[in-house]
Amino acid sequence: MATTPCFTPRALTFLRGLKRHNDRTWFAEHRDAYERDVRQPMIALVERLAADLRPFAPELVASARGSLYRIYRDTRFSPNKLPFKTQAGAIFPHRDLPRHRGASLYLEIGPDGAMIVGGVYMPEPPDLHALREHLSANFGQFRALVESPGFKRNIGAVSGDSLKRVPRGYPPDHPAAEYLKLKQFVFGKDYPAAFAVSPAFYDTVVRQFRRMAPLIAFLNEPLVAALARRDPLAYPGPVSRGSRG
Repeated sequence: MATTPCFTPRALTFLRGLKRHNDRTWFAEHRDAYERDVRQPMIALVERLAADLRPFAPELVASARGSLYRIYRDTRFSPNKLPFKTQAGAIFPHRDLPRHRGASLYLEIGPDGAMIVGGVYMPEPPDLHALREHLSANFGQFRALVESPGFKRNIGAVSGDSLKRVPRGYPPDHPAAEYLKLKQFVFGKDYPAAFAVSPAFYDTVVRQFRRMAPLIAFLNEPLVAALARRDPLAYPGPVSRGSRG
């Protein structure tokens, strides 16, 4: 069932304008439009998701502070010195892992399209090793998740940068060989920009997040376990899905 749109066409108008005029003077002149048409609607969307994620992904953070990305680019180490991002995004990370260390859900709207995706984007070497060990030992569970008809039809394939060969320590003919080669685990769908301002957008976000949540939990399992081994005080233990308020 479609709901009231989270964003109006004014959001895309602002982002398209920012893409054409990516400078501090233009942004300062249009800051009110950014706040009204982009930032505040994104905060409202995240606050709605805080409630709607709870039944199927209570371990994921949905809050303005923990989820929203700043519009300002970090240009210190980049040859691209444009000061602003031309898309608005929000991440929903595991509450017990650093923001970009675990598997997360993510959504984004921009002048060229929208995306609803999930996964582990750039795991550090120890985390990638833990993920591969977990995948190797539990490939039947992983395959049931990613090869289910609903996942393949609505989410697509798990992809990412990949090694040319199976990593050392695993046989070349391992059943999970193609997945063990991955250096990141990313999945989800892209949409036209106009979809972000349609009444169907929010409900689609919730449905897609619900479909991706079991795989997000699978990927986070070894990362949370590794954190617990490194620092037992940082993770008090598993919390049942029905125990959070």
